[in-house]
Amino acid sequence: MAVAITHQPDRSRYKLRVDDELIGIADYVVRDGRVVFPHTEILPTHRGRGLAALLVRYALDDVRRSGRPVVASCWYVADFIDEHPEYRDLVA
Repeated sequence: MAVAITHQPDRSRYKLRVDDELIGIADYVVRDGRVVFPHTEILPTHRGRGLAALLVRYALDDVRRSGRPVVASCWYVADFIDEHPEYRDLVA
């Protein structure tokens, strides 16, 4: 299983592909200098494999490099940050 995650800044989206098939997305909006994550989704047939965690970790690491704080409007992103204290410093 080949997993690839890419950032599409022109679409305000991170995309996760498995074997070249689009499996998941993490949408965001930059508002008042903060990166707001309102929606993250993994296709139902691929849930339960840790793919959402890979996608969110990639997105949060990318945001960390930008120096912007995060607003986790998406329940999954909020839960991920709660469960991974190394990302709590990103929260606005």
